[in-house]
Amino acid sequence: MKDTTHPDGARLDFAGTMSYGDYLDLDSVLGAQKPRSADHNEMLFIIQHQASELWMKLMIHELVAARGHVRSDDLPPAFKMLARVARIMAQLNQSWDVLSTLTPAEYSSFRGSLGASSGFQSHQYRTVEFLLGNKSAVLMEPHRHREALFRALDEQHRAPSLYDEAIRLLARRGFDIDPAWVERDWTVPREFNESVCRAWVQVYKDTEQHWELYELAEKLVDLEDAFRQWRFRHVTTVERIIGLKRGTGGTSGVSYLRRVLDVVLFPELWRARTEL
Repeated sequence: MKDTTHPDGARLDFAGTMSYGDYLDLDSVLGAQKPRSADHNEMLFIIQHQASELWMKLMIHELVAARGHVRSDDLPPAFKMLARVARIMAQLNQSWDVLSTLTPAEYSSFRGSLGASSGFQSHQYRTVEFLLGNKSAVLMEPHRHREALFRALDEQHRAPSLYDEAIRLLARRGFDIDPAWVERDWTVPREFNESVCRAWVQVYKDTEQHWELYELAEKLVDLEDAFRQWRFRHVTTVERIIGLKRGTGGTSGVSYLRRVLDVVLFPELWRARTEL
């Protein structure tokens, strides 16, 4: 009879019971890499993007929950979740270091296999943007042919963002917020609002009285700081690999990504620093 005993007592026989690979469904995860060319370097490109999508799935999980806690005036759990999201963004930021090992010649050798597919079409990235308040109806269109995906995106498009809920929280806590920013059409892109900026300035000027709101403000700034770094590394890596070529999905490539760098998610929190 074969000995299945490990010196440390670890279980070795998993016939009929759940193993590590079963729990993580590794057969599906590790079988999801299907290069469309014979080029060695396409595997790097696929894994980097699949790993990023997994991290974004966790980001969405955390952001939706954090938004719910802010909506319910239960801030401590939201702080932990937002801190985690900032760490996830840092992890995503480091992933560009791996992709940047791909040279222009190496990428060109399999780029044609991508067809019109592009990271621009990532419905999870779009969901993250919507949750953070950067909304655009037209950017849902690449997903209209996938009814379930489109419906989920549209739900986030119509819902208050995390920052919208933070502003509504300021109003509930007694700050004089313009009523038009407390109840509005959540699909309309936000603009800078002076009443919101004044409220954050008051929070920063009296942190002892408004400690929870102060901590929320700093968690939001940490999050946008990490998000900006991720976007910057994205455009730098793309330029390093394809230069000024158009993106596979039809965008202008680097010039489009540079315009995205100018998007400010929480403008009043950044302006408040000037007013203090």
